[in-house]
Amino acid sequence: MTSTNLMQSIGIDGVRKPITKLVLGSMMLNIERQEYSEELLDCYVERGGNTIDTAKVYGPGSAKAIGQWISKRNNREGIVLIGKGAHPDANGPRVNKAEIERDIEETFEWMQTDYVDVYMLHRDDPQKSVGYILEILNEQLEAGKCHALGVSNWTTARIEEANQYAESHGLRGFVCNSPNLSLAKPNEPRWEGCISANEVYVDWHERTQLPLLSWSSQAGGFFTGRYSPSYKDDLEAVRVYYNDENWERYSRASELAAEKGRSTNDIALSFVLHQPFPTCAIIGPNNTTELTSSLEALHVSLTPSEVSWLDLKQDTRE
Repeated sequence: MTSTNLMQSIGIDGVRKPITKLVLGSMMLNIERQEYSEELLDCYVERGGNTIDTAKVYGPGSAKAIGQWISKRNNREGIVLIGKGAHPDANGPRVNKAEIERDIEETFEWMQTDYVDVYMLHRDDPQKSVGYILEILNEQLEAGKCHALGVSNWTTARIEEANQYAESHGLRGFVCNSPNLSLAKPNEPRWEGCISANEVYVDWHERTQLPLLSWSSQAGGFFTGRYSPSYKDDLEAVRVYYNDENWERYSRASELAAEKGRSTNDIALSFVLHQPFPTCAIIGPNNTTELTSSLEALHVSLTPSEVSWLDLKQDTRE
């Protein structure tokens, strides 16, 4: 297979290989569409990608498709698997030892593996102490079931508390975080209980330099041209992303795209990759054409001034 050196990477403590800055989401993969799933996975790897974002809540179809593909290609050691668990159910939070262990074991069964490179908690349960949570997760590390720990949709205050506890108790803490970060800022969470990185959140990441792996990094296609202020058919897009500030961001991204000979979506995705701390963007292409299109963002270089201007933090580009 051929690869491209355009697929830059970042390091995450505990992960044995750098992870590529574009991470392939897996919600669209399914064992019932295995040929389609393998086409997407092959296309991603052929173009230099090596990291797949998975979650127990995505269901067995997605995980089994990945597991069967890995088995056929015999490429487990070349792939970085991110596993997420402890997503809440109808009864509430599931951040406890029994549920975490059950999620891990079912993930392993479905994906035909005995470890994930990074294990993340999909949600927090603020009623549980960080010490309780870290003790459980460090048991998984010691058992070799994962090589690094992360979280998704946690507040920075809880991450900081957890990592301070880990440092003072001889445990391993969280080495990466996966909230939403995109050029378009949501009016409200896209899904209940989810966290998007606002200015304060981003400042914390700049100070700590903790790697951030952004979900919905392309804001649900907000910058692809399929939306406009007058188009109101997509109720979710209207609810989450329609506001005057985001349309101004869209306008600025379009202006910069024209100057650089790129698409507006290229600029928006590149924005995520050009933060002053290590970032990756989780992408969810529905086909190889969309995947190839997302890769174009890797050709875009943005200055710190352009990043700030796109995000409405300054009125002009220096």
